[in-house]
Amino acid sequence: MIDYARYDRVRAVAFRNGQLELLDQRKLPFEQTFITCRTADDVAQAIFDLVVRGAPAIGIAAAWGVVLAARELGEVPSARAREQLEPVLQRLEAARPTAVNLAWALQRMRRVLAASGDDWQSRVAAEAALIEAEDLQANRHMGELGAALIEPGAGVLTHCNTGSLATAGFGTALGVIRAGVAQQRISRVFATETRPWLQGARLTVWELQQDGIDATLIADSAAAHLMSTGQVQWVIVGADRIAANGDVANKIGTCQLAIAARHFGVRVMVVAPWSTVDVATVQGADIHIEERDPAELLGYAGQRTVAEGIRAFNPVFDVTPAALIDAIVTERGVMRAPCNVALASLAADA
Repeated sequence: MIDYARYDRVRAVAFRNGQLELLDQRKLPFEQTFITCRTADDVAQAIFDLVVRGAPAIGIAAAWGVVLAARELGEVPSARAREQLEPVLQRLEAARPTAVNLAWALQRMRRVLAASGDDWQSRVAAEAALIEAEDLQANRHMGELGAALIEPGAGVLTHCNTGSLATAGFGTALGVIRAGVAQQRISRVFATETRPWLQGARLTVWELQQDGIDATLIADSAAAHLMSTGQVQWVIVGADRIAANGDVANKIGTCQLAIAARHFGVRVMVVAPWSTVDVATVQGADIHIEERDPAELLGYAGQRTVAEGIRAFNPVFDVTPAALIDAIVTERGVMRAPCNVALASLAADA
Protein backbone atom coordinates (compact mmCIF):
# COMPACT_ATOMS: atom_id res chain seq x y z
CA MET A 1 0.00 0.00 0.00
CA ILE A 2 1.44 3.36 -1.06
CA ASP A 3 1.39 6.17 1.47
CA TYR A 4 0.07 8.92 -0.81
CA ALA A 5 0.27 11.52 1.97
CA ARG A 6 4.04 10.96 1.92
CA TYR A 7 4.58 10.54 -1.81
CA ASP A 8 2.23 13.18 -3.23
CA ARG A 9 2.69 16.52 -1.49
CA VAL A 10 2.58 19.05 -4.35
CA ARG A 11 -0.41 20.59 -6.14
CA ALA A 12 -0.05 22.88 -9.16
CA VAL A 13 -3.72 23.57 -10.00
CA ALA A 14 -6.47 24.53 -7.55
CA PHE A 15 -9.91 25.99 -8.25
CA ARG A 16 -11.21 27.79 -5.17
CA ASN A 17 -13.33 30.81 -4.33
CA GLY A 18 -14.43 31.14 -7.93
CA GLN A 19 -10.94 31.53 -9.38
CA LEU A 20 -8.11 29.34 -10.60
CA GLU A 21 -4.85 29.30 -8.63
CA LEU A 22 -1.80 28.10 -10.56
CA LEU A 23 1.57 27.45 -8.96
CA ASP A 24 3.99 29.51 -11.06
CA GLN A 25 6.42 26.86 -12.23
CA ARG A 26 8.72 29.43 -13.81
CA LYS A 27 9.81 30.53 -10.32
CA LEU A 28 10.39 27.13 -8.74
CA PRO A 29 12.26 25.86 -6.79
CA PHE A 30 13.24 29.04 -4.98
CA GLU A 31 9.88 30.79 -4.89
CA GLN A 32 6.46 29.20 -4.47
CA THR A 33 4.10 31.79 -5.91
CA PHE A 34 0.55 31.28 -7.15
CA ILE A 35 -0.87 33.11 -10.15
CA THR A 36 -4.59 33.91 -9.88
CA CYS A 37 -6.63 33.46 -13.07
CA ARG A 38 -10.01 35.16 -13.10
CA THR A 39 -10.78 34.78 -16.82
CA ALA A 40 -10.30 32.16 -19.50
CA ASP A 41 -7.85 34.46 -21.28
CA ASP A 42 -5.79 34.57 -18.07
CA VAL A 43 -5.68 30.76 -18.19
CA ALA A 44 -4.71 30.67 -21.88
CA GLN A 45 -1.88 33.11 -21.24
CA ALA A 46 -0.68 31.11 -18.23
CA ILE A 47 -0.61 27.94 -20.35
CA PHE A 48 1.34 29.68 -23.12
CA ASP A 49 3.77 31.29 -20.66
CA LEU A 50 4.47 27.92 -18.95
CA VAL A 51 3.09 29.07 -15.61
CA VAL A 52 1.32 25.69 -15.78
CA ARG A 53 2.81 22.90 -17.89
CA GLY A 54 2.57 19.17 -18.38
CA ALA A 55 -0.07 17.73 -20.69
CA PRO A 56 -2.62 16.60 -18.05
CA ALA A 57 -2.28 19.79 -15.98
CA ILE A 58 -2.77 21.92 -19.08
CA GLY A 59 -6.00 20.08 -19.87
CA ILE A 60 -7.26 20.46 -16.30
CA ALA A 61 -6.42 24.17 -16.23
CA ALA A 62 -8.18 24.72 -19.56
CA ALA A 63 -11.32 22.96 -18.31
CA TRP A 64 -11.42 25.31 -15.34
CA GLY A 65 -10.84 28.18 -17.78
CA VAL A 66 -14.11 27.26 -19.45
CA VAL A 67 -15.80 27.41 -16.05
CA LEU A 68 -14.44 30.92 -15.52
CA ALA A 69 -15.75 32.00 -18.92
CA ALA A 70 -19.12 30.41 -18.18
CA ARG A 71 -19.45 32.40 -14.95
CA GLU A 72 -18.81 35.62 -16.83
CA LEU A 73 -21.75 34.88 -19.12
CA GLY A 74 -24.20 34.56 -16.27
CA GLU A 75 -27.61 32.96 -16.66
CA VAL A 76 -27.99 32.84 -20.44
CA PRO A 77 -29.73 30.05 -22.42
CA SER A 78 -27.53 27.04 -23.15
CA ALA A 79 -27.62 27.59 -26.93
CA ARG A 80 -26.31 31.12 -26.51
CA ALA A 81 -23.70 29.89 -24.03
CA ARG A 82 -22.38 27.37 -26.57
CA GLU A 83 -22.12 30.06 -29.21
CA GLN A 84 -20.34 32.56 -26.97
CA LEU A 85 -18.02 30.02 -25.36
CA GLU A 86 -16.74 28.48 -28.61
CA PRO A 87 -14.23 31.30 -29.32
CA VAL A 88 -13.00 30.92 -25.73
CA LEU A 89 -12.51 27.20 -26.23
CA GLN A 90 -10.56 27.87 -29.40
CA ARG A 91 -8.26 30.40 -27.72
CA LEU A 92 -7.52 27.95 -24.93
CA GLU A 93 -6.82 25.16 -27.41
CA ALA A 94 -4.38 27.31 -29.37
CA ALA A 95 -2.23 28.02 -26.31
CA ARG A 96 -0.20 24.77 -26.63
CA PRO A 97 -1.07 22.76 -29.76
CA THR A 98 1.06 19.61 -29.31
CA ALA A 99 -0.37 18.28 -26.03
CA VAL A 100 -3.51 16.37 -27.01
CA ASN A 101 -4.88 16.46 -23.45
CA LEU A 102 -5.69 20.12 -23.98
CA ALA A 103 -7.94 19.46 -26.96
CA TRP A 104 -9.35 16.33 -25.28
CA ALA A 105 -10.39 18.20 -22.12
CA LEU A 106 -11.96 21.02 -24.11
CA GLN A 107 -13.86 18.53 -26.28
CA ARG A 108 -15.31 17.02 -23.10
CA MET A 109 -16.45 20.49 -22.07
CA ARG A 110 -18.05 20.98 -25.51
CA ARG A 111 -19.95 17.70 -25.20
CA VAL A 112 -21.30 18.64 -21.77
CA LEU A 113 -22.41 22.03 -23.07
CA ALA A 114 -24.14 20.41 -26.03
CA ALA A 115 -26.05 18.02 -23.76
CA SER A 116 -27.01 20.58 -21.13
CA GLY A 117 -30.16 22.59 -20.66
CA ASP A 118 -30.78 25.27 -18.08
CA ASP A 119 -28.31 23.50 -15.78
CA TRP A 120 -25.35 24.12 -18.11
CA GLN A 121 -23.45 26.23 -15.56
CA SER A 122 -23.40 23.56 -12.88
CA ARG A 123 -22.67 20.81 -15.39
CA VAL A 124 -19.57 22.44 -16.86
CA ALA A 125 -18.22 23.03 -13.35
CA ALA A 126 -18.91 19.41 -12.43
CA GLU A 127 -17.15 18.20 -15.60
CA ALA A 128 -14.00 20.21 -14.86
CA ALA A 129 -13.91 18.78 -11.34
CA LEU A 130 -14.40 15.28 -12.76
CA ILE A 131 -11.55 15.70 -15.27
CA GLU A 132 -9.26 16.65 -12.38
CA ALA A 133 -10.41 13.83 -10.09
CA GLU A 134 -10.14 11.21 -12.83
CA ASP A 135 -6.58 12.28 -13.61
CA LEU A 136 -5.45 11.82 -10.01
CA GLN A 137 -7.07 8.38 -9.83
CA ALA A 138 -5.53 7.37 -13.17
CA ASN A 139 -2.07 8.49 -12.11
CA ARG A 140 -2.16 6.42 -8.95
CA HIS A 141 -3.28 3.36 -10.90
CA MET A 142 -0.61 3.88 -13.57
CA GLY A 143 2.00 4.25 -10.87
CA GLU A 144 1.29 0.77 -9.57
CA LEU A 145 1.04 -0.76 -13.06
CA GLY A 146 4.36 0.72 -14.15
CA ALA A 147 6.18 -0.08 -10.92
CA ALA A 148 5.22 -3.73 -11.31
CA LEU A 149 7.38 -3.89 -14.46
CA ILE A 150 10.53 -2.86 -12.59
CA GLU A 151 12.83 -5.42 -11.01
CA PRO A 152 13.84 -4.73 -7.38
CA GLY A 153 17.12 -2.85 -7.12
CA ALA A 154 16.74 -1.09 -10.48
CA GLY A 155 18.00 2.33 -11.44
CA VAL A 156 15.79 4.66 -13.47
CA LEU A 157 16.30 7.81 -15.53
CA THR A 158 13.54 10.32 -16.19
CA HIS A 159 13.33 13.36 -18.46
CA CYS A 160 11.49 16.68 -18.04
CA ASN A 161 8.87 16.83 -15.28
CA THR A 162 5.99 14.37 -15.14
CA GLY A 163 4.99 14.61 -11.49
CA SER A 164 2.34 16.36 -9.44
CA LEU A 165 3.38 19.64 -11.03
CA ALA A 166 2.37 18.30 -14.45
CA THR A 167 -0.87 16.58 -13.42
CA ALA A 168 -3.67 16.62 -10.88
CA GLY A 169 -1.28 14.84 -8.51
CA PHE A 170 1.18 11.93 -8.08
CA GLY A 171 2.29 12.16 -11.70
CA THR A 172 2.63 9.87 -14.71
CA ALA A 173 6.26 8.76 -15.17
CA LEU A 174 7.14 10.29 -11.81
CA GLY A 175 4.16 8.45 -10.34
CA VAL A 176 5.73 5.17 -11.46
CA ILE A 177 8.99 6.27 -9.84
CA ARG A 178 7.21 7.25 -6.63
CA ALA A 179 5.39 3.90 -6.53
CA GLY A 180 8.60 2.04 -7.36
CA VAL A 181 10.49 3.74 -4.54
CA ALA A 182 7.61 3.15 -2.09
CA GLN A 183 7.60 -0.56 -3.01
CA GLN A 184 11.41 -0.73 -2.74
CA ARG A 185 11.80 -1.69 -6.39
CA ILE A 186 13.80 1.39 -7.37
CA SER A 187 17.10 2.04 -5.66
CA ARG A 188 18.55 4.80 -7.88
CA VAL A 189 16.80 7.76 -9.51
CA PHE A 190 18.44 10.03 -12.08
CA ALA A 191 16.90 13.08 -13.73
CA THR A 192 18.06 15.05 -16.74
CA GLU A 193 18.27 18.82 -16.40
CA THR A 194 16.00 19.17 -19.50
CA ARG A 195 17.09 22.24 -21.42
CA PRO A 196 16.16 24.96 -22.18
CA TRP A 197 13.59 25.45 -19.37
CA LEU A 198 15.36 23.08 -16.95
CA GLN A 199 12.17 21.30 -15.90
CA GLY A 200 14.22 18.41 -14.57
CA ALA A 201 16.70 20.56 -12.67
CA ARG A 202 14.17 23.06 -11.30
CA LEU A 203 11.07 20.90 -10.88
CA THR A 204 11.62 17.14 -10.90
CA VAL A 205 14.43 16.86 -8.37
CA TRP A 206 12.67 19.46 -6.19
CA GLU A 207 9.43 17.43 -6.28
CA LEU A 208 11.26 14.26 -5.33
CA GLN A 209 13.03 16.11 -2.55
CA GLN A 210 9.65 17.06 -1.05
CA ASP A 211 8.87 13.34 -0.81
CA GLY A 212 12.24 12.43 0.67
CA ILE A 213 13.30 10.61 -2.51
CA ASP A 214 17.00 10.94 -3.27
CA ALA A 215 17.59 11.83 -6.93
CA THR A 216 20.76 12.59 -8.86
CA LEU A 217 20.71 15.31 -11.50
CA ILE A 218 22.65 14.89 -14.75
CA ALA A 219 23.28 17.09 -17.76
CA ASP A 220 21.16 16.11 -20.75
CA SER A 221 24.34 15.23 -22.63
CA ALA A 222 25.47 12.82 -19.89
CA ALA A 223 22.59 10.37 -20.38
CA ALA A 224 24.31 7.97 -22.80
CA HIS A 225 27.41 7.81 -20.60
CA LEU A 226 25.25 7.08 -17.55
CA MET A 227 23.52 4.24 -19.39
CA SER A 228 26.88 2.78 -20.38
CA THR A 229 27.81 2.39 -16.70
CA GLY A 230 24.97 -0.05 -16.00
CA GLN A 231 23.38 2.13 -13.34
CA VAL A 232 20.11 2.55 -15.27
CA GLN A 233 17.73 -0.26 -16.25
CA TRP A 234 14.72 1.86 -17.29
CA VAL A 235 14.17 5.24 -18.92
CA ILE A 236 10.73 6.36 -17.75
CA VAL A 237 9.07 9.32 -19.47
CA GLY A 238 5.67 10.86 -20.01
CA ALA A 239 3.97 11.82 -23.27
CA ASP A 240 2.16 14.78 -24.77
CA ARG A 241 0.61 12.78 -27.62
CA ILE A 242 0.62 9.10 -28.57
CA ALA A 243 -0.20 8.32 -32.19
CA ALA A 244 -2.27 5.32 -33.27
CA ASN A 245 0.85 3.40 -34.30
CA GLY A 246 2.50 3.86 -30.89
CA ASP A 247 4.84 6.73 -31.83
CA VAL A 248 5.16 9.16 -28.93
CA ALA A 249 5.58 12.93 -28.91
CA ASN A 250 7.26 14.11 -25.74
CA LYS A 251 9.70 16.72 -24.45
CA ILE A 252 12.55 17.42 -26.86
CA GLY A 253 15.41 15.03 -26.12
CA THR A 254 13.22 11.97 -25.47
CA CYS A 255 13.99 10.42 -28.85
CA GLN A 256 17.75 10.56 -28.36
CA LEU A 257 17.34 9.00 -24.90
CA ALA A 258 15.40 6.13 -26.48
CA ILE A 259 18.06 5.65 -29.15
CA ALA A 260 20.84 5.51 -26.55
CA ALA A 261 18.75 3.19 -24.37
CA ARG A 262 18.30 0.72 -27.21
CA HIS A 263 22.06 0.70 -27.84
CA PHE A 264 22.91 0.03 -24.18
CA GLY A 265 20.13 -2.48 -23.48
CA VAL A 266 18.12 -0.10 -21.28
CA ARG A 267 14.34 -0.36 -21.55
CA VAL A 268 12.00 2.57 -22.23
CA MET A 269 8.64 3.04 -20.52
CA VAL A 270 6.15 5.74 -21.53
CA VAL A 271 3.52 6.59 -18.92
CA ALA A 272 0.50 8.71 -19.84
CA PRO A 273 -3.27 8.76 -19.34
CA TRP A 274 -5.45 7.36 -22.09
CA SER A 275 -6.49 10.93 -22.92
CA THR A 276 -2.98 11.35 -24.39
CA VAL A 277 -3.69 8.67 -27.01
CA ASP A 278 -4.77 10.26 -30.29
CA VAL A 279 -6.15 7.49 -32.48
CA ALA A 280 -7.02 10.06 -35.15
CA THR A 281 -3.29 10.69 -35.68
CA VAL A 282 -1.94 7.74 -37.64
CA GLN A 283 1.77 8.18 -36.95
CA GLY A 284 4.22 10.45 -35.21
CA ALA A 285 5.16 12.25 -38.41
CA ASP A 286 1.62 13.67 -38.46
CA ILE A 287 1.97 15.34 -35.04
CA HIS A 288 2.37 19.10 -35.04
CA ILE A 289 5.60 19.93 -33.20
CA GLU A 290 5.44 23.23 -31.35
CA GLU A 291 8.35 25.62 -31.79
CA ARG A 292 8.89 28.34 -29.24
CA ASP A 293 10.78 31.62 -29.22
CA PRO A 294 14.45 31.00 -30.14
CA ALA A 295 15.35 33.50 -27.40
CA GLU A 296 14.73 30.72 -24.88
CA LEU A 297 17.98 29.15 -26.12
CA LEU A 298 19.98 32.35 -26.34
CA GLY A 299 20.04 33.17 -22.65
CA TYR A 300 18.82 32.27 -19.21
CA ALA A 301 16.98 34.24 -16.52
CA GLY A 302 17.11 37.40 -18.62
CA GLN A 303 20.86 37.18 -19.22
CA ARG A 304 22.00 36.60 -22.79
CA THR A 305 24.65 33.87 -23.03
CA VAL A 306 25.09 33.72 -26.81
CA ALA A 307 26.75 36.24 -29.14
CA GLU A 308 24.49 38.67 -30.99
CA GLY A 309 23.49 37.57 -34.48
CA ILE A 310 23.34 33.84 -33.68
CA ARG A 311 20.20 32.00 -34.82
CA ALA A 312 18.51 29.26 -32.77
CA PHE A 313 16.08 26.45 -33.54
CA ASN A 314 13.77 25.69 -30.61
CA PRO A 315 11.36 22.76 -31.08
CA VAL A 316 10.01 21.76 -27.69
CA PHE A 317 8.93 18.22 -28.54
CA ASP A 318 10.24 15.33 -30.60
CA VAL A 319 8.75 12.01 -31.71
CA THR A 320 10.07 8.69 -30.45
CA PRO A 321 9.27 5.80 -32.84
CA ALA A 322 7.19 2.99 -31.39
CA ALA A 323 9.97 0.54 -32.25
CA LEU A 324 12.15 2.11 -29.52
CA ILE A 325 9.52 1.81 -26.77
CA ASP A 326 9.30 -1.28 -24.58
CA ALA A 327 6.11 -0.47 -22.71
CA ILE A 328 3.34 2.13 -22.74
CA VAL A 329 1.40 2.38 -19.49
CA THR A 330 -2.04 3.99 -19.30
CA GLU A 331 -4.79 3.59 -16.72
CA ARG A 332 -6.33 1.03 -19.07
CA GLY A 333 -3.35 -1.28 -18.80
CA VAL A 334 0.21 -2.03 -19.90
CA MET A 335 1.03 -2.30 -23.59
CA ARG A 336 4.30 -4.12 -24.27
CA ALA A 337 6.28 -3.93 -27.49
CA PRO A 338 5.08 -3.91 -30.17
CA CYS A 339 2.86 -1.37 -28.43
CA ASN A 340 0.79 -0.51 -31.49
CA VAL A 341 -0.95 -3.92 -31.47
CA ALA A 342 -2.24 -3.55 -27.90
CA LEU A 343 -2.95 0.13 -28.55
CA ALA A 344 -5.23 -0.72 -31.45
CA SER A 345 -7.04 -3.32 -29.33
CA LEU A 346 -7.63 -0.91 -26.45
CA ALA A 347 -8.76 1.82 -28.85
CA ALA A 348 -11.28 -0.55 -30.44
CA ASP A 349 -12.73 -1.28 -27.01
CA ALA A 350 -13.06 2.42 -26.14
